[in-house]
Amino acid sequence: MTQIAFIGLGHMGLPMARNLLKAGFVLKVFDLVPAAVDELAAEGALAAASAVEATQDALVVISMLPASRHVEGLYLGDAGLLTALKPGTLVLECSTIAPESARRVHQAASALGIEMLDAPVSGGTAGAAAGTLTFMVGGAAATLAKAHAIFAAMGSNIFHAGPDGAGQVAKVCNNQVLAVQMIATAEAMAMGVASGLEPGVLAEIMRQSSGGNWTLEKYNPWPGVMENAPASRGYSGGFMAELMAKDLGLAQEAAQVSGSSTPMGALALQLYRLLLKQGKGKQDFSVVQQLFVE
Repeated sequence: MTQIAFIGLGHMGLPMARNLLKAGFVLKVFDLVPAAVDELAAEGALAAASAVEATQDALVVISMLPASRHVEGLYLGDAGLLTALKPGTLVLECSTIAPESARRVHQAASALGIEMLDAPVSGGTAGAAAGTLTFMVGGAAATLAKAHAIFAAMGSNIFHAGPDGAGQVAKVCNNQVLAVQMIATAEAMAMGVASGLEPGVLAEIMRQSSGGNWTLEKYNPWPGVMENAPASRGYSGGFMAELMAKDLGLAQEAAQVSGSSTPMGALALQLYRLLLKQGKGKQDFSVVQQLFVE
């Protein structure tokens, strides 16, 4: 079975790597937090003391890191990881980063004969654990065909978004829509409850009507409306508000590069930055509900 180097074992990377182990892949893993490496090693992964060591004998490298600077720092430069990889190695970069950063890594990889896909994910920690993530893939279609079985071990939806960087563009577009939907739902819930409506009744009316959206179906931000939603457990778990702010910032960068007008995305970014200033960045992004409740 193909040996994979997996770098970055955070809230998303750890369950993704675990699903690869369950699928029978040989995994050599590295993270700056030794406990995460030890946890997977106890489940059958090979532990590495560095990113370079993790890639020894690996035909595939998967990375899941926090931001563009971490990805560029890992791969680029004279001491970057790309220089340690053999030509023909397949790199699957699953972090959510700026499209331009992804294209820089693509270009550097191509110059060294290394195949790369940018493949950010949607589905959150629950999807990562269940193996039902959606992958939005940028790069060559032929390269995606080689990687399909690996993605399928971690997700249930695999989309070829287009050429280099297209996966990242698709991801920031998706998360901008998600943030705007969440904010719109939160302010409507607050207005309805303040006007005397029972929150569960209001949520169901909107869900079944023209205002229906993903947040009303799966992720209502009002506490107690959905038992399993983060709002009903103190906005813990899920997708952190600080990560949504990061993704909205990336969307604004992409809008500037493409000359697009995104006023709703810009407003959403400002509201999420306000949450960060209030110290709520580590809470689930549905905590935006609290901006509309006195």
